Amino acid sequence: DGCGHTILGPESGTLASINYPQTSPNSTVCEWEIRVKPGQRVQLKFGDFDIDDSDSCHSSYLRVHNGIGPTRTEIGKYCGFGFQMDGLITSKSNEVTVQFMSGTHTSGRGFLAAYSTTDKSDLITCLDNASHFSEPEFNKYCPAGCVIPFADISGTIPHGYRDSSSLCMAGVHAGVVSNTLGGQINVVISKGIPYYEGSLANNVTSKVGPLSTSLFTFKTSGCYGTLGMESGVIPDSQITASSILEWSDQTGQVNIWKPENARLKRVGPPWAAFISDEHQWLQIDLNKEKRITGIITTGSTLAEYYYYVSAYRISYSDDAQKWTVYREPGMDKDKIFQGNTELYQEVRNNFIPPIIARFFRINPLKWHQKIAMKVELLGCQFSIGRAPKITMPPPPQNKNNDRNDDFSDDFIHSVKTSLQTDKTTFTPEIKNTTVTPSVTKDVALAAVLVPVLVMVFTTLILILVCAWHWRNRKKKSEGTYDLPYWDRAGWWKGMKQFLPTKSAEHEETPVRYSSSEISHLRPREVPTMLQTESAEYAQPLVGGIVGTLHQRSTFKPEEGKEASYADLDPYNSPIQEVYHAYAEPLPITGPEYATPIIMDMSSHPSAPLGVPSISTFKAAGNQAPPLVGTYNKLLSRTDSTSSAQALYDTPKGQSGPGAADELVYQVPQSVAHSTGSKDE
Repeated sequence: DGCGHTILGPESGTLASINYPQTSPNSTVCEWEIRVKPGQRVQLKFGDFDIDDSDSCHSSYLRVHNGIGPTRTEIGKYCGFGFQMDGLITSKSNEVTVQFMSGTHTSGRGFLAAYSTTDKSDLITCLDNASHFSEPEFNKYCPAGCVIPFADISGTIPHGYRDSSSLCMAGVHAGVVSNTLGGQINVVISKGIPYYEGSLANNVTSKVGPLSTSLFTFKTSGCYGTLGMESGVIPDSQITASSILEWSDQTGQVNIWKPENARLKRVGPPWAAFISDEHQWLQIDLNKEKRITGIITTGSTLAEYYYYVSAYRISYSDDAQKWTVYREPGMDKDKIFQGNTELYQEVRNNFIPPIIARFFRINPLKWHQKIAMKVELLGCQFSIGRAPKITMPPPPQNKNNDRNDDFSDDFIHSVKTSLQTDKTTFTPEIKNTTVTPSVTKDVALAAVLVPVLVMVFTTLILILVCAWHWRNRKKKSEGTYDLPYWDRAGWWKGMKQFLPTKSAEHEETPVRYSSSEISHLRPREVPTMLQTESAEYAQPLVGGIVGTLHQRSTFKPEEGKEASYADLDPYNSPIQEVYHAYAEPLPITGPEYATPIIMDMSSHPSAPLGVPSISTFKAAGNQAPPLVGTYNKLLSRTDSTSSAQALYDTPKGQSGPGAADELVYQVPQSVAHSTGSKDE
């Protein structure tokens, strides 16, 4: 009658005296028999030890034995108030007996101890908390049975737990370890927060906690993502139920609480069964096998309908035909999960080890008023292949065939046992909750495509850079007066401002000479072709005569007073050279001066040689350039019967002398502007 809190697992466990941590009653006794796998040994660690030693361990003590039964041998006998036992007590076999005796005493809490196999060198007890360790990150092994009523925790995942919380009890609450099996925890210490929330998970209630200097969290495999109930990834057609609650309210509206309403945090009514009994179920089809690590449930979440499920059972299947009820490893009974205690609070339960299945079914066992709930599943993609095919090794050569058959049977049995144990107790870590079953192929494909794409893009960039550089070099190599190739098409638009009106551009304006006026003209020798030396400036631009240009214009103002058409009288002024204010540079290989216009006057009488003529050509220096080419002279032929003086005709549209004998000639380049008097 002296046994207190006790959980004896296959690899670890927790045991305590009756009424711990209060004073143990007088005259009580308890004996624990601990067994682990053959070939292993047991180690025992005390978290608290407070036994009366007033009679030198005669009536109150704790005794540890190697073995079980009458053949056991004593390892040690212990007593004392606040006794600190350094290190571990280790057995010599896989069996240990622990005996507690409480005599007459007035004080003493008794004891709390944890055990495990000797391969768990970092064993701790259920009373250890984060403040007992100075490392910022550490690994420890928690024994089974650390959900104890006399310990408390504050906080929840993912925010963290207050540093005063029991490490192992917080590990159970977080779903990192199982209270039935125990397990390894990876703890990370960080700065505390002002407020710690409370929640109910895995049959552990976390309380609200105040500010603390530090907190701790757990490193996990990361397989705790939602599987699609809340988000809608799981379609309505894949959520079914045994029955559906349907009724009409006072207004006559029909209410149907369908299975697809059973989505966590979804506004509105939940799923509810038409009949409330232990044969109802809610089924979820995940479309393919998933690794399911937990479940979160709530009640109806409607204040006027105070419905919720307080306990349930879990079944799973690969084909929706053969169902397996979830059990914890080493247990011969179905596990009953604690559900909700009211209709709003979210309650989480984790599966250790996780469930690998496509179809998931919830079977309510206890409820309040009616069966109604909302659900979300936790887990990740299942990307681990199935168990490899077993290859039998050849049996040892032996003349005894019976022994060979026995060996084969024993080997097959041991392989099956090993595979079953690995499947239920050791689960491979999944580092990413979004890994798909084809991740290996995708990685191999990416390893090939990524370098190829990088090379292609690099080549394109180099080609563009080289083209840009080549274009810039070509642009720099162009002459000072040369037009870039992209500007040559639009040169004429830029030259229109220097040209006369449209009629002068496209029409050849005739000039009439009378026979009396032609006699005043004298022949004038004008070069038709120029030397190859380039002149500084070319002829001025006048309407109707300019041919196709091939170079960009440059402008040079004349020094002194600028000549204009108003200052020049082409009819009466003496010989004078008139220059345009701006000029066009000539090409290096072209003639230095413009080609004069040849006027055919063979049918007119010759004029006296004393009549001056107007020229618009500028020679380099004082000497006229030598004459080259076929046409060396400009011959002005006049009729001998004409008048003695040759004058220009009057502007177009006005009457003048000798109108009857007028001849039409091409307008000279120097006086092209006189044709525009009519338009003006």
